[in-house]
Amino acid sequence: MSWDGFEAPLKARLRLFVIGVLVFSLLCTLFGRLWYMQVMSSADYSQAATAQHIRQVLVPAPRGTIVDSQGRTLVGNRVSVVITVDRSVLAKLPESQQNVVLARLAKVLGQKPKDLKARTMLCGEPGASKPPACWNGTPYQPIPVAKDVSEQVAIEVMERREDFPGIAADSQTLRAYPSPYKVNAAHILGYLSPITTEELEDMDKAGQDSVPHRSDLVGRAGVERSYDKLLRGTPGEKDVIVDAVGYTTGIKKQTAPVPGATLVTTIDARIQASVEAQLKNAIMTARKQTDPVTHRKYVADSGAAVVMDTKTGRVVAMASYPTYDPGVWVGGITQRELDALYSTKSGTPLVSRALQGQLAPGSTFKPITTAAAMSAGYSPKTRLDCSSYFEVGNRRFKNYESASYGMIGFDQALALSCDTFFYRIAYALWLKEGGNSSDTSTRDPLVEMAQKFGLGKPTGVDLPGEVSGRIADRKWKKTYYDSQKDYYCKIAANPPTGTSAFLKQFAREFCVDGYKYRAGDAVNFAIGQGDTTITPLQLATVYSALSNGGTLYEPRVVQSWIGANGKPHEIKPVVKSKLPVASSTLRYIDTALKGTTKTGTAAWKFQGFPLDKIPVRAKTGTAEVYGKQTTSWLASYTDRYAVVMMLSQAGTGSGAGGDAVRKIYETLYNIKPAPPVGQEKPKQ
Repeated sequence: MSWDGFEAPLKARLRLFVIGVLVFSLLCTLFGRLWYMQVMSSADYSQAATAQHIRQVLVPAPRGTIVDSQGRTLVGNRVSVVITVDRSVLAKLPESQQNVVLARLAKVLGQKPKDLKARTMLCGEPGASKPPACWNGTPYQPIPVAKDVSEQVAIEVMERREDFPGIAADSQTLRAYPSPYKVNAAHILGYLSPITTEELEDMDKAGQDSVPHRSDLVGRAGVERSYDKLLRGTPGEKDVIVDAVGYTTGIKKQTAPVPGATLVTTIDARIQASVEAQLKNAIMTARKQTDPVTHRKYVADSGAAVVMDTKTGRVVAMASYPTYDPGVWVGGITQRELDALYSTKSGTPLVSRALQGQLAPGSTFKPITTAAAMSAGYSPKTRLDCSSYFEVGNRRFKNYESASYGMIGFDQALALSCDTFFYRIAYALWLKEGGNSSDTSTRDPLVEMAQKFGLGKPTGVDLPGEVSGRIADRKWKKTYYDSQKDYYCKIAANPPTGTSAFLKQFAREFCVDGYKYRAGDAVNFAIGQGDTTITPLQLATVYSALSNGGTLYEPRVVQSWIGANGKPHEIKPVVKSKLPVASSTLRYIDTALKGTTKTGTAAWKFQGFPLDKIPVRAKTGTAEVYGKQTTSWLASYTDRYAVVMMLSQAGTGSGAGGDAVRKIYETLYNIKPAPPVGQEKPKQ
C-alpha cells in the first residue's frame, strides 16, 4: 500500500481531533461562565434583578385633626377602600386595550367610561376635567378614581388582575366630618386637593421649608390651608417589591410617618350650630317678607354672621350662607359637583361672606362717626335737629321713612338711628376741611377715624382669602375717576340703547368732574352709605373694640396646636392697635347703644330679654344698594361677646336679623326663650 493510502484517514482523524478540542474548549468556557454567573456573581445579579422590581412609595402621614374649643372633633380621619389607577402600568398597553380596561372598570364602579378616563388625566391634558376634578398630582402615582367602594367591588378587582392591569384597591385615610350639633363650618375648616407640579416648582424656587411631596393633599381653604404645614405631618417611605404587571409582592423596608398636629380652634360647636341655624332661618324668613317700597318679595340671596370674644379677638362662631358640604372634596370631586360650587345660580357657595362679602355698612357705621365728631370738637352736650330731611344743593337726604325727632344729642341719634343728625356733622366737617377741593391730601376726620378702627384693610384673621373692604375717601375717588373716566365719558357722549336716565345723568356728571369729593359723598360716608364697604368680620372687630374699651384685636380661629409628641403650643391673642378715642367718649357711645335695645330701633326684638342682667348694646343698619334691595345689618355686643349679622337684600336691620341675633344671645348665655308677647307662660 502506498503512502497516499494512509494520508487521507490520518488527515480526517486530525480534523476530528482539532474540532473536538475546540468544542471541549468552548464547553469549558461556557460552563466556566455559567459557574461564575451562578456562583460567583449570583448576589450581584440578584440585587440588580430585585432593584428593577422595587418601587419607592410614600406612606402618607395621618393628617392632624381639627377640634373645637371644647375638644369636639370638627375634622378627623377615617379609613376608606379606594380604587386607584396606575397610569405608568396602563401606559405599557396599547391605547385600545387601555380603553377596554377603563371601560371594564367603569362598569364595575357604575361610572361612565368617559368620566372615569377624565379623572385619570392630568390637569391641562385634552379631555381632562376642570381643576380640581382632574388629577393635579404626578402621573407616576396611583390616581384615586372611586372612594368608599364596597368589599365586593374591591374583591372583584383584586381577584381579576389579568382583567385590571394597573388597577388596585387600597385602604386610604380620608377626611371625616363628625359634625357635632350638626355643625357645618365649611368656610372655617376648608378642604383638601392634590398639589400641582407648578406649585411644587414654585416652592422649590422660593426655597421653602417642608415642601409637600407629589403625593400630598394640601389645604385649599380655611384652616386646612392656613395651617397646612402643621396638619400635614411628615410622610414615611416604603420600598415595595412589584411584579411585571405592577402589583405589590412584598416589602423590603419602610419608615413610619409622623402624624400631623391637632389644631384646637376657637370655635364652640354648640354656638356655631346655633349661628348657622339662625342665619339660615333669618334668610328663609326674609324671603317670605315683602319690600314695602317695591311690594316685591325680598331676594335674601346671602348672609353672614360672626360671634367674637371681645376680650381676646377669638372667633367663637362664624357662618356664611349659602354654604357647602366640605365632604364633597373627599377622595376627589366630580365635575358636576365642582360646577355647582362655582355657580352663580346656587349663590357661589365657596365664597365666605364673612370674610369676602363687601357691602355698605349702613347705620352700623355711626358709632365711628360719633367718635370722630367728638374728637373734632363736638361733645355729649351737642344738640342738632333730627329733621325729616337735610338738603345739600338741590338734593334732599332723608331720614328713614322721613321721621323727625327735633333737637337731640348723640345718644338719641344713635338709638333712633337719625340720619339727618349725622348729615349735619359730616357737612360741617366737609366745609371746614376744604369742601369741593380736589386736593387728595385734604384732611378728613371721619375717614381718619374709620382707618383707625381698622377699616379699609384686612383684619389679619388666620384664614386665607380675606378682602380689605374699601374706604371711599378723596384718594379713592380720584383713583376710581382715572380708571373709569373713558368708560363713562363714552356713555355720556353716545348712550347705548336702553341706558337709564339715571345712568345718563351720572355719566355726564362723572365725565366732567367725577374726581371731586362732594358734600353728598361726605354725608353718605357719615352714615355708612355710598361706596364705602366693609366685611362682617371687620364690623365684628369694631364692635369688639367698643365692648372692651378700645383694644382692636386681630381675629383668630385657632387658639393652639398639639404636636405629635403631645406638647401643646398656645397661639396668643394679638393686639392690632389701641383706638385713639377718649375713654369718656367710648363710655358715652356704650351707654347710647344700650338704648337701641331698650327704646330704639331694636327694642321691639328684645322685649322680654333680661337686659338688666345682660345689657346688649346694638346698632341697626339698613344699607341701600343701587339696583338691589336693601342690606340688613345688626351689630351688637355685651361685656363678653360681639354678634354681627348681615343679610343681603333682606330688608331692615332689626326686621330681618333681630330675632336671629336675639336667639344667638340666648344660646350664648343659656337663656330660655321668653314666651311670645301677649301670651302667658303655660302653668306646670
